[in-house]
Amino acid sequence: MVQSNRTGAGESNGISRRRFVEAAGATGAAATVAGCLGGDDGDGGPIQLSADADFEEISDDIQEALREAGLDEDVEIEVLPGDFETDSRLAEYTQALDAGRSSPDIFMMDSGWTMPFIFRGQLVNLSDALSEETLEYVGSDYLPATIDTASDPETGDLYGLPLFPDYPTMQYRKDLVEEAGYDPDGENWATEPMSWLEFAEMAADVWEYHGGEDEYEYAFTTQADAYEGLACCTFNETMTSFGGAYFGDHDNLFGSVGDRPITVDEEPLYDTIRMMRSFMYGPDAEDADPDYPRLANSDLVEFTEEDAREPFTNGDAIFHRNWPYSIVINGDDEEWGEDLGVMPLPYGVEEGQGNYAGTGGTAAALGGWHLTVNPNSERQEEALQVLEAFASENVMLTLFELNGNIPPDPSVTQQADEDLVGPVGRYLDTLAVAGENTVPRPVTDIWPEQSAMVYQEVHDAYRGEKTPEAAMSDLDGQLEESEQV
Repeated sequence: MVQSNRTGAGESNGISRRRFVEAAGATGAAATVAGCLGGDDGDGGPIQLSADADFEEISDDIQEALREAGLDEDVEIEVLPGDFETDSRLAEYTQALDAGRSSPDIFMMDSGWTMPFIFRGQLVNLSDALSEETLEYVGSDYLPATIDTASDPETGDLYGLPLFPDYPTMQYRKDLVEEAGYDPDGENWATEPMSWLEFAEMAADVWEYHGGEDEYEYAFTTQADAYEGLACCTFNETMTSFGGAYFGDHDNLFGSVGDRPITVDEEPLYDTIRMMRSFMYGPDAEDADPDYPRLANSDLVEFTEEDAREPFTNGDAIFHRNWPYSIVINGDDEEWGEDLGVMPLPYGVEEGQGNYAGTGGTAAALGGWHLTVNPNSERQEEALQVLEAFASENVMLTLFELNGNIPPDPSVTQQADEDLVGPVGRYLDTLAVAGENTVPRPVTDIWPEQSAMVYQEVHDAYRGEKTPEAAMSDLDGQLEESEQV
């Protein structure tokens, strides 16, 4: 979760930082009908944290960093690994909270679907529960867009502690690109985005130089399956780069449900679909853009993150769009090491030439995760201590170094020793460009429902079951209906 002035993410819900900090003194805690993934477990054991599986692998290091940040010696954490795919994690948490169980004590929630839990009153109000010092630090130093996706848009109260923002880049085999005659360093690929057309022609050329499909199955892999990642991220960022939007100007991303324009049945979205069809089926395919070469095959419509990463890591792809965790894996010396190149995502039209404010130019989907507290936990006091400790630079650096999780406080990233944060340290300039050009998903309380509409229609168009125009027209009608509920 990151913001740039270009996307307007930081100011879109009209909550000032001053108002956020003042909310620390507000009254009224979050009470609810809630629950957790595990069984009721008020036995005084470890604080249960439902998080990514890789957090379990580094749990000892996290525990040590939390201790150094001031967590009481008698408070232990136990990481319960959640499903890797965000849709599945959402379903798990919804079921668990609706069941009203007391464990786990802390949930690691996707920034894209924390809002519905806030509106349902199923999370502890952190503005009433965290220390004034921590609330002031979060409100003044954390990335504003991370706060937006963790707060009630009407009251400004905080319900999730931003854990790390996420934004994607284009990873590539620098050795193969250089062998094909290109000069990524001399042409400043790391910080100067290229157009999608320039990228496609270059990627096709590199692919052909190295034997095409006979040697590498894909020139490019990305995520195009029918799931949340398509709606929130890969389609969202690409249509934004072409000048399109779901709801017009980006000021509408965090609210105004029912009053905002619906802008999906427009040319930039058709252009995005046509380009992707060219990448998968070739420029002569029906509803493909004849200007773009083929870079992959129809496998892309079945790929989520790991499906797309594995061919790249295994040496079967040359370019790959993914989140920073993939840089950690692929930049390791046991994989590609310094032969891994990273650059910002390409753009469809120049910045400022899009149809709406915040569109055009390179765009990176804003992802990331928050820590939230289960209001039915019998260990709330200790759980809140854990969150207080997570709001420390040392813990942020630990996650950055071991897991590639970008700190929610940008100054921590800037102060990080590149030699200590692993492979990600080689690509901080590229990540800074991505972070300055992020596009959030429309994180309203109805986004989970609307997301399914988006990814199904886009997926149908990618597969050729509908024309781009028909799919976006159908999506327009569905979104219009959902906005009136």
